[in-house]
Formats: sequence, C-alpha cells, structure tokens
Amino acid sequence: MISTDRLDYRLPAELIAQFPAERRDGSRLLVVDRQSRTLSHRMFSDLPEYLQPGDVLLRNNASVLPARLHARRPTGGSVECLLLRKTTSAHGTGEIWQCLVKPGRRLSAGAVFRTEDESLSGEVIASMEDGTVHVRFTARTGETVAEVANRAGDIPLPPYIERADDSRREEDRGRYQTVYADPARQFAVAAPTAGLHFTPGLLGLIRGKGVRIEDLTLHVGLGTFRPISTDTVEAHRIHSELYEIPDTAQRALFPPLTGRRIAVGTTSVRAIEDFLSTHGEPLGRPYVAEAAVFIHPPRTFRGVDALITNFHQPRSTLLCLVAAFLAPGSFDGIDWLLEIYAEAVSRRYRFLSYGDSMLIQ
Repeated sequence: MISTDRLDYRLPAELIAQFPAERRDGSRLLVVDRQSRTLSHRMFSDLPEYLQPGDVLLRNNASVLPARLHARRPTGGSVECLLLRKTTSAHGTGEIWQCLVKPGRRLSAGAVFRTEDESLSGEVIASMEDGTVHVRFTARTGETVAEVANRAGDIPLPPYIERADDSRREEDRGRYQTVYADPARQFAVAAPTAGLHFTPGLLGLIRGKGVRIEDLTLHVGLGTFRPISTDTVEAHRIHSELYEIPDTAQRALFPPLTGRRIAVGTTSVRAIEDFLSTHGEPLGRPYVAEAAVFIHPPRTFRGVDALITNFHQPRSTLLCLVAAFLAPGSFDGIDWLLEIYAEAVSRRYRFLSYGDSMLIQ
C-alpha cells in the first residue's frame, strides 16, 4: 500500500503560476531521461529537438466551456453555478445539468435562481451524494445553456489561480484553452494543461519533422483538482471522465509502430490506458466510454512511450500517474519524482496549470 503522505512535497505559494507565460512556447521544459536518469533544463520551444520522424503525438482536443455562471436568487442573494456536464435525466422541459453551486447549503431541491442578465433560469431538482446538484435550466432567449455560457460565463480557472477582478477575463478565455481545442467538444471544466504550451508555429515544425499528430478527446472533470483524502492511495475513489478515441488515433497505438507514442498530458494517458485495458486492436470506429482507471505505482503502460506534462499538486492523482510513468512496474518512481520536483522548486520552475512543463522520455 502507498501512504498518501509519500505524495506530499513543499510547494512555495509564489511558484504557483497565476498567469500564463508571455508566449505559449516560452515556458520552461524540464526533460527527464528515464534510461540515463538525467535532467536537462530547456525551453518548450526546444521540444522538436527531442522528437523523431515516425513519432506520434497523441493530444486531447477537449475545449473548455466558460462554465462559471453568476446568478441571483429571487431574494437577491448571489449564486455561483459551475456547469459540469449535461445529463440525460428526464425531468420535463429544459436542459438538465450536473452542477456545483454556491452557497450549496442554501440551494437544496426546489431552489431557483436566474443569471444576472436574466437570460437563463435554473431550478435545483436533486442533490447528489458527491456534493453536486442537478439543475433544470430554461433559457428566456431560446439559447442553449452552452450558448449562454459562451456569451456570459467565465472560464472556470482552478481554485489556486486567484483573480481580484475581471480585468484578465478575456486573456484567460484565450490562454486557458489549447490552440487546437475543438469547439464541437466544448464540455471540459478544466483545460488539458500540458497542451497550453503549443503554438501553431511549433506544431508546424513538429509536423515538418515527420511527426504524426492524432487527436482524442477527454472531457476533463472537476475531480482532476480534488486531492487524495484517504490515508492510502489505493483507498481513493477515482472520478470518471467521458472520452472518445477516433479510429485513426486507435490505429496509432498498435503495431506496426514507426516511433514512440508520446502523450500530451495526463488526460491523454488516461484515455489511452483505459481503452487499451479492454481492447487489443483498433475497432474501426470511434470509441466512446467513461475513463475510470486509476493510474498509480506500480502500474505498467500499454500505449504510452513518452509523456509531456505540467507540474502537479501535492497529494494528487496526477502525481500518482507521473510517478508510475517514471518507473513502470515499480514503486521507485515516487521518490524519484519527489527528487525531480525538489530540483524544479530549487530552480524556480512555475507550477500547476499556467506553469512550466516536463518531457519524460
């Protein structure tokens, strides 16, 4: 069993990036060579130097919905509603969404509220055991809930990114989104942050080297921010997230392989490994499922040979995944990861969503 305390480390508050780098590919890149156990300190714009013809980049093209809505109750009290996902529940007319609402204690079943521009009304119809609620929305303007969110909502930045006002609202809308995010897949409540460093120019250089790029989709959920609260890692109940892997991306995972399968982000790893846990060949059609796999040491990996990832929070499931990838099949990756993170702290790398990046190869 792995004690959750082993996943703790000292993260100075000033190293938690509050703003993105001036240029997307201007962030730093810590390169970890697993065979030689060496570290190299580079810039993300140097990434093409580490890629070879025949490699394939597998990236998450999920788009972040501006899912944070500001509303008011009939009494005038303020409400903050975070849209998590549209459900298929049948409760009459309107759209039903799973949400997080504040103040949660005062918004039980039957509570109603309306967005500040009065274009969207919501009624809480059920409270769930995980602290979320189901809300039935009705739009006065005939818009969908997603259309209202895109017009009036805020990007749901992680809680460790603080904003005193909305002066950076438009910047966050642009930068907390990958340049290859697909608007048709706009359901994520968090960005696949390893992809935030890519620019169109950098992607062009990568393709020019003969590297294949394949898209998959995993709708990043709120659980990605929840720390492990159990005493042991194995006792933690992992969240599930909807994903889709197209046929072309599936075929990139199986022989004949011409190079390495390089996952952009832990979300891509999660989708790939969940798919390969039950499938031994391409299906010839897109595959849609819920990823409920919990990746932690001493797991081995079926479909990922290298990983691009950001620096993650202490005691998190993402830290578990990276530790497992550093030393597949053993528990050695935990201590090694803590050594790597200590080096990153000493060199003042920027951490978490808007922070710097790692390439583990």
